[in-house]
Amino acid sequence: MTAKQVSVFLENRAGRLADVTTLLGDNGVNIRALSLADTADFGILRLIVNDPDKAVALLRKAGLTVRETEVVAAEVPDRPGGLAEILRLLSAEQINVEYMYAFVRSPAESAIMVFRFDDPGKALEVLQRKGVRTLPGKDLYLM
Repeated sequence: MTAKQVSVFLENRAGRLADVTTLLGDNGVNIRALSLADTADFGILRLIVNDPDKAVALLRKAGLTVRETEVVAAEVPDRPGGLAEILRLLSAEQINVEYMYAFVRSPAESAIMVFRFDDPGKALEVLQRKGVRTLPGKDLYLM
């Protein structure tokens, strides 16, 4: 149960992020979660959206560099130490977290962590074996 993440490479200039979010919004693509990492010259916008295929097509048509990435979404207890517990499980199995970001849904019993792993299949197997609830893309896109 993995999900598709849409990554967009953007020049680091005023208005570029607004252009992307406007394009998606105007075409009915709802952003469920996002992360933005930047350098002096460019940024990488990582998105979980309700329709990844449509988002990719729209962004490519607009001339943007876009990539789809397989990520794992897992529920993490929304309390002190909740994330540390999950990360210890992964560390014990020598699974590397390349990056992650989170969002909280209401009511906030748990947070949803979006993980990019060096080995998503192995990470998914470990999380499920250890009783961590993971979410398939279809559920994540509609949250």
